[in-house]
Amino acid sequence: MTSRVASGAGAMQGIWLTRGKEGRLTAYASVEGGLRRWTEERPGGMDFGDPVLVQVPGLTALSVTQDVNAYTHFVGRRERRRADRRPVVDVVHAIQYQSARPVTEWRSLGNPHTDPEQGRGIGRPVVVVAHSGMVHVFVRKADGGLTLRREQGDGKWLGWRDRRGAHGVEGAPVAITLSSGRIEMFATTGEGTLHWSQKEAAGALGDGYPSRLAVAPGTVSVLETGPDRPTFFWTDPGGRGVVAYRAGAWPMALGGAPGDGAHAASRAFLDGYDCTVLAHRGAEGTAVVGVGVTEDESNGMWWSDTGVRSLAAPALAQDAFGRLVIAVVGEDGVPRLARQTDGAGLTLSEWRVL
Repeated sequence: MTSRVASGAGAMQGIWLTRGKEGRLTAYASVEGGLRRWTEERPGGMDFGDPVLVQVPGLTALSVTQDVNAYTHFVGRRERRRADRRPVVDVVHAIQYQSARPVTEWRSLGNPHTDPEQGRGIGRPVVVVAHSGMVHVFVRKADGGLTLRREQGDGKWLGWRDRRGAHGVEGAPVAITLSSGRIEMFATTGEGTLHWSQKEAAGALGDGYPSRLAVAPGTVSVLETGPDRPTFFWTDPGGRGVVAYRAGAWPMALGGAPGDGAHAASRAFLDGYDCTVLAHRGAEGTAVVGVGVTEDESNGMWWSDTGVRSLAAPALAQDAFGRLVIAVVGEDGVPRLARQTDGAGLTLSEWRVL
């Protein structure tokens, strides 16, 4: 059974892959009225069950992450109409605790702006979960500032708190919880970037460290490439392709010819090497995959165009057997997956239509 992804003008587009605690993959794709969800029938198997509609009317943007228990957290921007037909925007949060199980009720976290007109200017919320279970939701405000709302250990939410020194933020930030429990966050601005980093788990994020790095907004992703060490990837606005950056080092050009959208990032063992795998929409609108030895970018990335067109940025995950899986939204609006095979390097299977 297939299901078309929302592809109308202004519709949210996206595809996400997660792996549950028992090893089953779940693919989520945006459709009119919410999300469509497919779940592997068994860990690492080729068959997915029938799609399930997760109803979230008015969802215009979404962030998906998992915590240390493999619970899947969703945070979205929701737009609805009041009785006078004027739009009102809020931020919503929900959790899926187990593969193929229902999603909790979508709880409204309100809006950092008290004025509804300003509230319509917020960006896509970003969610990250500390090892303690504390949920952090970051949102770009209408004035280019950045604000945070956190859930306490007792389940109660603190109010919105603006991040000091954050101004001119463009697009959504990216955030990661590292294996040490520390959270790092990275955002682009009109003048460069801002980088926040906890010195220790559960510590303060403090002020963002500014830089003059040139970053195409909306293209940043992050991956832990070493113990407690994140690498940020983005598209260079000057045409140098993909860039990798670690704090304290110079940005490294990785080549490639990316189009719009962010870069999916994952790690996989290929021919006995720990490799970083990137995937994005290429300049021609097809899904492009890049492979390089992790933290050895100077030896280059090997780029390969799958030839499969995608309406949204691809998603990456590893299945229960450590095989890499890539998901795209086909040009016909139907999601497709391909899986790593036993061939040399990164060899993908035939694309499977969900």
